[in-house]
This record gives sequence, structure tokens and C-alpha cells, in this order.
Amino acid sequence: MNVKTLLGCSLVTLPLMVNAKKESPNVIVIYIDDMGIGDIGCYGGRFVSTPNIDRLAAEGLVFCQYYSAAPVSSPSRCALTTGRFPLALGINTFLEKKAANKRCEQRDYLEASNFSMARAFQNAGYETAHIGKWHMGGGRDVKNAPSIYEYGFDEYVSTYESPDPDPVLTATDWIWSAKDSVKRWKRTEYFVDRSIDFIRRNKDRAFFLNLWPDDMHTPWVPESFANQKRMWNDEKAFIPVLKELDYQIGRLLDALDEMQLTENTLIIFSSDNGPSPSFDALRTARLRGTKNSLFEGGIRMPFIIRYPKKIQKGIVNDKTVLCSVDLYPSLCAIAGIKKRERIQG
Repeated sequence: MNVKTLLGCSLVTLPLMVNAKKESPNVIVIYIDDMGIGDIGCYGGRFVSTPNIDRLAAEGLVFCQYYSAAPVSSPSRCALTTGRFPLALGINTFLEKKAANKRCEQRDYLEASNFSMARAFQNAGYETAHIGKWHMGGGRDVKNAPSIYEYGFDEYVSTYESPDPDPVLTATDWIWSAKDSVKRWKRTEYFVDRSIDFIRRNKDRAFFLNLWPDDMHTPWVPESFANQKRMWNDEKAFIPVLKELDYQIGRLLDALDEMQLTENTLIIFSSDNGPSPSFDALRTARLRGTKNSLFEGGIRMPFIIRYPKKIQKGIVNDKTVLCSVDLYPSLCAIAGIKKRERIQG
């Protein structure tokens, strides 16, 4: 399926299709790191076949005009989590050391008192988990960031840019180390393993899961390039990493099939911001701009939603304009739960 095929539908009208009194849907938010809209086959990508992501698209609804609220990691993730624009949260670029955050006139972390999509689902009786990259506070020299539990998660596994990172991923204070127990080329597999374990333990109850890999962020370190650091930003390394990411997404989909959860599980697939590097705009589908840019290539992201119980498959929409801040209220409406879950204090 290619996005040039137009059948028309809208996420805005989706809540009208849902009877909130029926069984609550499971929710999985797959948020890829630095994936360009031109990376994957269903949006016209030609780097490598992505049959599993394309399967999500063929079995769901594809939007062509979905925008991240920011062109870089931290503010993008904060907006998705809270349903609020990043500047209202006091976060305007990626979170770093305290001195750098001060220079950027931003907070050191997302305040846990803010609205939280996970907290809304948790308070509605869902089991909740965050697995993968966080980057909304903690790590580097920020030692006072709230625990991920405080945002409404019952359990979590995360990387060095988070409070209490998983030790198997953080032998050093950096995005990847040769000393890590889980090597860079095994990270997405590890996150999917942990996600499948969470789902299996909670398959008889409603669950909300963030699966936020740190692929396709550089460095790209497939096992065959493990000792070739000079290649870690090269297209030759990018291609096997993208192929592996797609394979692991397929493992997750297969696990849902095996547990007979596919029909009532709503999956969102998107990316936090545009790619870097873009390989002469091939990764942005020829849109101008990249990560850190407010041109289309920096904020116009792939967006796929699959929910077989309620959404007709194979639909493509190139008319409706969506933003990441729309997800919180929309998913709460679909699940029939209250979205206003701000901690007062």
C-alpha cells in the first residue's frame, strides 16, 4: 500500500465509531526515534523492505499530514505525554546537563504534576508500562528528576537519559557503550522482548504500553559494523538497523496474534521528529528540513493507527491535519476514560 492511494477517513471522527461501554481497548504507542517519513515502504521509502510496518499500514489507517509538536526529542515526547505544547511545559529543546538547560531557558525535566496520558489510563484501571527511551528528565547530571512511576507507569525499562536507567543498557553515561550487557544492535530486540513479556503478563486485563526504541537515532551499529565506528552514520549501517527495527516490530505483532489480542489492541506508530542525516532528503520523502528544523522534514512524521475492532483496514487520509498533542484526548475518548489527570499541589 502507498499513501498515494486515497480512501479518506479521519482520526477526529474515530471516537464516534467507538462504544465506550464495550470492552476497553489495549493501547500501544510505538514512538520511533528520529525516523523520517521516507524511511518506510508504505510512505514510499526505498532503502529496504519494511514488510511489518507496512503490514500495520495495510491493516489500519495511514495519515499523511501528521505533525510532531517539536522537531527534537524531549519537547516532542513531553507534548505527546501531556497533550500540551512544549513551551507551556517549559521545555524547548532536548534535555541535557543543568548548565545547558539553563542556557536554553528550560526546565531540567518534565514536571510530574502535568497532565499524563499514562496516568489517565492507570487511573481508569489499565496496567501501564514504558519501555525504551524516555528523555523527559534524568540522566547526565540531573539527579532530582521524578521517577517514571510518578507519570502513571506501573513499570518501566529505560536508557541513560532517564531516572533509574536499566543497568544492562548503561555501562557508561552515554547512548551506547561496548561494555553494555545488551549491545547496541540488540536494543530494539530487548525492548520488544520486555514489551511482549509485559503484554503476556497482562493479556487478561486492559493495558497501556509505550514502546519507544532508540533506533533510528544514530549511531547505527549493526553487529557487522560493531568495530567500524567511522561507518556508524553511513547509509550502509542505516539499512540493516532499519531492517532489524522492522523485524522486531513484526515480532510484537506476531505475539499479539498468538495471544489473540490483535482485534482489540489499538496501535499507534509514529516518530518523535525528523531524521538526521537525511541522505539528501530521501529520508524526508524530499520534504525540506531535517531533525531540529521546523520545515516539513523536521516535523511531518509517519502516523499509522491500527485497531481492527473499530477501524476499517487499508485507509489512507491525506486531508486531515493532526498533531501529537491530539493523541492524549483522542485515545482517552476512544477508550472512554477521563483525560483530565493533572496532579494538584
